[in-house]
Amino acid sequence: METELWQAGYGLVAGADEAGRGAWAGPVVAAAVILPSDPTRLTPLLGSVDDSKKLAPHVRERLCAAIRVCALAVGVGRASAAEIDAHGIAPANRLALRRAVEALALRPDFLLLDFLTLPDLPFAQRGVPHGDACSLTIAAASIIAKVTRDAWIVGQDGLYPGYGFARHKGYGTTMHQMALSQLGPCPLHRRSFAPVAEMVHARGGG
Repeated sequence: METELWQAGYGLVAGADEAGRGAWAGPVVAAAVILPSDPTRLTPLLGSVDDSKKLAPHVRERLCAAIRVCALAVGVGRASAAEIDAHGIAPANRLALRRAVEALALRPDFLLLDFLTLPDLPFAQRGVPHGDACSLTIAAASIIAKVTRDAWIVGQDGLYPGYGFARHKGYGTTMHQMALSQLGPCPLHRRSFAPVAEMVHARGGG
């Protein structure tokens, strides 16, 4: 997909993706990546970079480092739990993606995204169904976003003990549900999400 765009004259092709959309706690984190068009520079990534959800954590971390070495530019953006509650998850997701693209040190000529587009950005762009499985730059962005988000929320584990953030990363596991039931929500929780909202209501708004 990138080769087609490079051959069409788009020298700087960015891919963008997010992580954490379905979590009960923490931000949604997005990344944007511009890779070089020289195939010899992409060798460390070809055959290894894939949708981050398909990769083991240690593989994601190794590839994250390789992507940062190879990439011409990497940008990261996030939307907090408070912004998700204020605007809704879909607008917050777009907000994080826009921030990631705007954080790139280079202005892209073309932007590839997973499914959606960002009409408020002045770039040629394409929303690609299952983009993280068929675009190298989107897949690279998905890895950066996932590793960045995981590292951030693991770092919050000591600030909010008892919730198990280092283990479930804010997703709705049984362990997380039990912790919510016992402790109630903390500032990282998305109170607009139904499971969290129900817990808040059950605890009398706590």
